Amino acid sequence: MPREAPARIPHASRGSTPGMSTDDKAKNNLENAVGKGKEKLGDATNDDSMRNEGKAEQSKADLKQAGEKAKDAFK
Repeated sequence: MPREAPARIPHASRGSTPGMSTDDKAKNNLENAVGKGKEKLGDATNDDSMRNEGKAEQSKADLKQAGEKAKDAFK
């Protein structure tokens, strides 16, 4: 008796999937949260370098998030 081939499951990285944008947004939110944490840590320890690094990470995450929103607008 011939064996049945297993069902094929589409690979998440192939083509454009709606979940991919959601994953990117989650990563951006995480990066923003880490930046906020670094900024707060810099405030608490009076470390200007850490504070500025946190602000820079937040700005970077905000720019990425804006790009994701722009991509979503053209779908």
